[in-house]
Amino acid sequence: MTEWVEATVVERRDWNDELISLRFEAPMEPFKAGQFIRVGLDIEGERIGRPYSLVNAPHEDLHEIYFNIVEEGPLSPRLARLQPGDRFWAVPKPSGFLTLDEVPEARHLWLLATGTALGPFLSILKTPAAWERFETIVLGHSVRRRSELAYGDTIQGLNEAHGDQLCFVPFITREPCGEHLGQRIPACIESGSLEEKTGLVLSPQDSHVLLCGNSAMLQDTLSVLEKRGLKRHRRREPGQVGMEKYH
Repeated sequence: MTEWVEATVVERRDWNDELISLRFEAPMEPFKAGQFIRVGLDIEGERIGRPYSLVNAPHEDLHEIYFNIVEEGPLSPRLARLQPGDRFWAVPKPSGFLTLDEVPEARHLWLLATGTALGPFLSILKTPAAWERFETIVLGHSVRRRSELAYGDTIQGLNEAHGDQLCFVPFITREPCGEHLGQRIPACIESGSLEEKTGLVLSPQDSHVLLCGNSAMLQDTLSVLEKRGLKRHRRREPGQVGMEKYH
C-alpha cells in the first residue's frame, strides 16, 4: 500500500496562465538531485496521484514542484488552485535515476529539457557536485513561447556564481525568437546550430547528455545523437546519453 504524507503549500508562483510552481513543507525522505515524487489530491472519493520532479536541491528547506496545467487532466487544474496554507498529499520517498551518480566521467555535461522538465536539472545545478565534476555545463531549455522561459532569476544566479562554466541556451519554437535558437532541440543538434551557439562539440569523447522531456523529443534527439556516435547509457553498457520521459 502506498504511503502518503500531508504537504502544506508555503508559496506559489504563477509564471503565466499555464505554468505554476508550488513550494511546500512535508516530511520527505532524503533524495538525490534530479529525482521525483508522487503528488496527489483526493478527488471524488479517489486519491489521484502523478509524478512531479523536485526543483529544489536536497539541502534546501522547502520542497518545490513545477508543472503545467493540463485542462482535461484530473489533477493539475486542481493543484493549480492551491494557495499558501492549503494541503495536498505526497509520497515521501523520491524515485528516479536522472541523477549525477548515474553519469560517467566527461568534460562537458549537456542538460537538455523541454517545458517543465527543466525542474530536475535546476535541482542538479544547485548542488556542488555538478560544478566540481564538469568543465562546462550546457543547460538547454526548449519552449514554445518566450513567456514559458521560467526560473530566469535562478538561472541568472547560477551564471553569476559559476561564470563561463555554465552556458544557458533557450529554444523558442513557435514565435519569433530574437537571439535565441528557433528550432526544436534535435533540429538544432542536426544543423550544428546548438554547437555553434555554445562553442562546444557534441562528441562521444568529451560529452555526456541528459535528456528530460516529452517522448518525441527524447526519441528524435537520441536518434540524432546516435548519428554522432553517442549511444544510450546503461549501467551494464555505458554510453553518453541518459534520459527520462517527463509528464
